Amino acid sequence: MKPIVLPIAELKAALTGLGKVITPKAILPLLKHVKIDRTADGWITLTGTDLDHFITVRFEHPTEGPPATVLVPYDQLLHTVKSCGKGEQIRITTHPENLAIQFSLGGQTGETKIKLLPVTEFPVTPRLNHESVPLPAHLRQSFHEAMSCTSTDATRYVLNGTFIDVRNSKANYLVGTDGKHLYSANSFTLPLKQSVLIPSHKFLGWKDFLWDGEWQIKSNEEWVQISSRRWRFVSRQIPDKYPDWQVAVPDPTQAKTHLTLPPDQLEAVIQLIQRLPNHDTQFHTLGMQWKSNTLNLLAKPSAEEPWLHIPLEAMKGQGPEVTIFLDRRFLIKALQFGLHHISLFDERSPLRLHAQGKQLIIMPVRSDKVGTSPQPTPIRKMETTTAALPKPQPPPPNPMLNRPNSDAPEAGPSAPVLDEALNLCNLLRDRFQDGLNQIRDLANKLKLLQREQKTSAREMSSVRSTLRTLQGLKL
Repeated sequence: MKPIVLPIAELKAALTGLGKVITPKAILPLLKHVKIDRTADGWITLTGTDLDHFITVRFEHPTEGPPATVLVPYDQLLHTVKSCGKGEQIRITTHPENLAIQFSLGGQTGETKIKLLPVTEFPVTPRLNHESVPLPAHLRQSFHEAMSCTSTDATRYVLNGTFIDVRNSKANYLVGTDGKHLYSANSFTLPLKQSVLIPSHKFLGWKDFLWDGEWQIKSNEEWVQISSRRWRFVSRQIPDKYPDWQVAVPDPTQAKTHLTLPPDQLEAVIQLIQRLPNHDTQFHTLGMQWKSNTLNLLAKPSAEEPWLHIPLEAMKGQGPEVTIFLDRRFLIKALQFGLHHISLFDERSPLRLHAQGKQLIIMPVRSDKVGTSPQPTPIRKMETTTAALPKPQPPPPNPMLNRPNSDAPEAGPSAPVLDEALNLCNLLRDRFQDGLNQIRDLANKLKLLQREQKTSAREMSSVRSTLRTLQGLKL
């Protein structure tokens, strides 16, 4: 077989992208390999998979040689690339029982031999026969904004993806939510026959794929494909039905207080919020108080201290006075998206940030969760109002039920028994959610330890690979 020549500069970037889906923890050995194809026209493509996702990259220029396909261990390619210069190249040749990776070594040619695996056992990349639909640049940005709002909770898998809602042919939507905040964007239409639920994946946020020309999308009932100029990402769709997200969006006409921040002040406000003290490490609570035609941000360094009032003179608005608490991370995210209009309904209702067909709905944090230490009178009054639970009603299906709520207040002596039972249920639910959050924090710490172990293992593997290279060196 005529050698397959791979330039190091292109191969290095290709392996970075393929590494988003190839994992060293894969049980099947084939999933630790890269499939390298050379077509009849000389085009070189590399493919990696974890069975649920397939990533393929095409090299910039065709090469000479007949069609050929080989499987090469991802780790071996990665170690070889690290030992080569940017302007060099490697050559892959096959023999009856093994394949060889040839590379430059001190002015000579080094060679590493690898056991040959049958190409026919590598998973076949799904082929979608539908016509591709282009995604404009502004829609691609909205897609990434929606993906950043999706859930990472494995128990709510249906919320782990970005939803392209085409049920209304005249107004399509991009939607992402985790139950605490919800993003949607419209003002576009796509010629898709059915809605698509795309699982969130780190490859879709990778900068090389993001800037590799125009995106195109196509899908069938099981798979979805997003391709750029040289990259192709094929993923299995989330099979569950997406919740009716529109029931979580408040009616814009019912908003009572309307605030507007000049777009050129967004970055300054973001930096201000990031510098404010944060007494609540769980919900990162921040208050917004509209009073006397001035918006004040409320923050404090500890739960025992009174609220600090930081006025935002640049914020203009109109409407009745209101105080609401929310997760500052969601507010920062909305401002980063350029959403400079804020609509407030009341202390307990979601607030809506919007601009140019995009909106972010944020669930409020109950004020009793942030403590009841000495506070200004309006804040204490707002706490009492917020803590009062409405009479129980059968709620409609709502994807934003997992709110960062606080412990339910004690019912007064005249409260019905049913209300007391509901309050107790809410209390148990919130404490159970706190326990889940602690488990999630523990899992993150374990993942950090696991990454450190992987780093040590890769270093040892690199040493072993270097030794094998020296053993197979032909001078």
